[in-house]
Amino acid sequence: MDLKKEIREVQDYPKEGISFKDITTLFKNKDAMRFVTTSIYENFKAMGITKVMGLEARGFVFGGAVAERLEAGFVPVRKKGKLPCAKLEETYELEYGLDSVEIHADALNENDIVLIHDDLLATGGTAMAALKLAQQCGVKHIFFSFICDLEFIDTPNKQQIKEYNPHVLVKYN
Repeated sequence: MDLKKEIREVQDYPKEGISFKDITTLFKNKDAMRFVTTSIYENFKAMGITKVMGLEARGFVFGGAVAERLEAGFVPVRKKGKLPCAKLEETYELEYGLDSVEIHADALNENDIVLIHDDLLATGGTAMAALKLAQQCGVKHIFFSFICDLEFIDTPNKQQIKEYNPHVLVKYN
């Protein structure tokens, strides 16, 4: 399936010069949804994944579905201030400042095998923050999955993520 046909590109959003990749259009197409979840499942089914970390918010949709298929738990990686109990926090840089993500402190342990999933790999800041959260919990076996990779963006964070050989379905050069 050519997923690029299912992903809407919005020019000059959220600011001029940006071509936003809107994967919410995938959600409308049951065949595209099935293709994405099956592709991720097939890639990771033999890895012994015990937890899928889904990054807020679009990473929740496929992350949760993939976790169910893998018979794994799901760990939401939320924006700061959204979780009610003891939590771990990681701050990362945006092009215009700083932001933070959190997980519950008891969400992962050193024996977990973790798949970190998000819809888009751009600068790698959010994915790197999720990686650091998993590492704070002692997790040693970590994999990555993204629907899209904006390959034309190159950052130190992204280079570190690439060392994990992430699974990517759509690449934009």
